[in-house]
Amino acid sequence: MNIQETQHAVQQELAQHHDAMIQFLRDLIAIPSFDSQIGPVGSAVGARMSDLGFDEIHLDSMGNILGRIGNGPRTLLYDSHIDTVSIADASQWQWDPFKGKVENGIIYGLGAGDEKCSTPPMIYAMATLKKLGLARDWTLYYFGNMEEWCDGISGNALVEHEGIRPDFVVVGESTGMDIYRGHRGRTEISVTFKGRSCHASAPERGDNALYKAIPFIQGVERLHQELKSRPDPFLGPGSITVTNISTRTASLNAVPDECSLYIDRRMHPAETKEVVLNELRALPNAHLAEIVVPMYEVPSYTGFTFPVEKIFPAWSLEEDHPYVQAGKATFASCYGRPAKTSKWVFSTNATYWMGKAGIPSIGFGPGEEHWAHTVLDQVPAAEVVQCADFYAMLPLFLEAR
Repeated sequence: MNIQETQHAVQQELAQHHDAMIQFLRDLIAIPSFDSQIGPVGSAVGARMSDLGFDEIHLDSMGNILGRIGNGPRTLLYDSHIDTVSIADASQWQWDPFKGKVENGIIYGLGAGDEKCSTPPMIYAMATLKKLGLARDWTLYYFGNMEEWCDGISGNALVEHEGIRPDFVVVGESTGMDIYRGHRGRTEISVTFKGRSCHASAPERGDNALYKAIPFIQGVERLHQELKSRPDPFLGPGSITVTNISTRTASLNAVPDECSLYIDRRMHPAETKEVVLNELRALPNAHLAEIVVPMYEVPSYTGFTFPVEKIFPAWSLEEDHPYVQAGKATFASCYGRPAKTSKWVFSTNATYWMGKAGIPSIGFGPGEEHWAHTVLDQVPAAEVVQCADFYAMLPLFLEAR
């Protein structure tokens, strides 16, 4: 078959599964998977992949679900995180977040757009390639993983602990069906000021750690404004903000002897860990503080621990990169119009795939990213099924590059 005939055959096969994809997404939304507890939803995905005839299905040590089709010389991995944020204030939801609703073609619910939405089209696309005999030159993986607590840790462990390193990755975070080719990175920083406690009735007898922190916090605010003057041409400027302040004190009537800050620093590629830390060390009272990038060492639900420093590099691919061009050609073939390319505002697992490992990655998924982490988490049903065409055809257009 030529590419047009192949495209037609793929679309015909996928059309038979439109309703199944939508119902499967609703089934996944109904399974809670916050706080990285993805075991039950991973089991549901694994069962569906078994029904669809995947060649291999297993959990990795961390508890992420892997499905494989094909055993060819090149490897493409479909990345979809199947954990979600937690409910927070349940009273803000206008419907059960685990039942959601379908209204005017929109699917609502926790994880609808962030990002269980890419799982059904990914696995049905892979099954279609196997059924039509189009996956012979590829090893294709579906990777349903945990991301919300630590971007990229699942991919990092997959490569370094499990020994599976893909040649290409497509990340299913919502892109509104545009092709995303980058996003800023993030460094998390802990800043701790020490003081000396005393009774609050005579504060001059102590050394207030909170007061030491205030000039530093004001310096962070000024630094954020300075960062706007040196943007990356594609990813834009970095940013910085204090996200948490806590004090240690013997009582509410005692001067605090410790004040800890947590900082979220968004970075473009030129802003390395060293650049970030040196900027902070130049702020007022920084010499009085301990400034560190913390480690993430929380065991997964299986008990597996994979310590990583909480630095998540920025990344981007040029518009003319062969993988971006393959994505654009795939889109044009599937939908009969030119593709748009853009970038995420937040970070994704590609902080590891591209940011650390240098594995060419693009983003493509249904829904709009601004609904993520909101009580209106949602995705258009039509986009969910339409994305399956792209996921199925992508490896075929990559073969020509």
